Amino acid sequence: MIKGIFPIVKLRNIETPFYYYDMELLNNTLKTVNTEAGKYGFEPHYAIKANANPSILKTIAKAGLGADCVSGGEVDAAIKAGFPASKIVFAGVGKTDWEINLALDNDIFCFNAESIPELEVINELAGKKGKTAHVKLRVNPNVDAHTHHYITTGLSENKFGFNLEDLDDVIAKIKTLPNLEFIGLHFHIGSQITDLSSYENLCVRINELQDEFEKKGIQVKNINIGGGLGINYEHPNHMPIADFESYFHLFGKHLKLRQGQRLHCEPGRSIVAQCGSLITKVTYVKKGKSKQFAIVDAGMTDLIRPALYEAYHRIENITSDKEPQKYDVVGPICESSDVFLKDTDLNETQRGDLLAIRSAGAYGEIMASRYNLRKLPGSVISTEI
Repeated sequence: MIKGIFPIVKLRNIETPFYYYDMELLNNTLKTVNTEAGKYGFEPHYAIKANANPSILKTIAKAGLGADCVSGGEVDAAIKAGFPASKIVFAGVGKTDWEINLALDNDIFCFNAESIPELEVINELAGKKGKTAHVKLRVNPNVDAHTHHYITTGLSENKFGFNLEDLDDVIAKIKTLPNLEFIGLHFHIGSQITDLSSYENLCVRINELQDEFEKKGIQVKNINIGGGLGINYEHPNHMPIADFESYFHLFGKHLKLRQGQRLHCEPGRSIVAQCGSLITKVTYVKKGKSKQFAIVDAGMTDLIRPALYEAYHRIENITSDKEPQKYDVVGPICESSDVFLKDTDLNETQRGDLLAIRSAGAYGEIMASRYNLRKLPGSVISTEI
């Protein structure tokens, strides 16, 4: 446990539960991303779905990254946070008319399209505005990311994108749609990927596809490899920044880009996860026959990942120096799945102690709900306390 990263005296005066964001770590992470991507001329777009806290978005926009959006609300948030429209991409299988119109009105960089009906609607709406929409085709490369089945997205049976065998028909269709311009291919095989060999397999598949396109005289200006780089949830103190060096080097080595092609990527979790912690207060310590429970005021409404994915988050008692004991850390929600972690070692814990649930900067605050009519968690950034 490293308590020094938390200003405990100041945090005690804030109503729990809340998200605490270490902005120094976020800025160091962004510097690493820019340095490593810059070695190869790659263009990162931050995946807003990971965390749309306004302070987080403004910081990332200021660092010069683009934005990867999957809803009209995210497009709007990106624009308000200062992301240039020329660096905004819009993906998603179910884009509605108002979302497409919002993106067209703001002249975003491109749509990552996922079905022929979607292409037809974008063409129709762009035509009504006298505009030409740039589109990339999201392709299912049928590459297994070896991750949780809920967050695997690149297999042929997933709902996302076009299957490889359908691409010829899709390209032919685009040629009949006068208000669309095909500008590239988009891939995304999954999330929390720690086995980088999955990305090597993606490179092989993209290289093969590019060879086929070249034989048919089809030019591809942009390749988007998606995101998905994982982080170390077990050791956030010792590995606070994801291995961007190996990630970008892999694509620089194995992906055979053509002259003039631009490579885009969409990191999300790997940028923001480690800078965020959910701070919660111990309400009761309940002792059973064979175990004891630390009942906290945060619940699955504030951080749903453990209940939804059985995801692991390291938990630290940041206000106790006593000897460790075993606890189940549980929330107050009327659901048996409202458990953050079982049989974990915490410094001896009592009512009023503050616990930090680590690596919660991604898919934490953004997925919070008001189930049981609970308040949404607040947020605090390190530079403002």
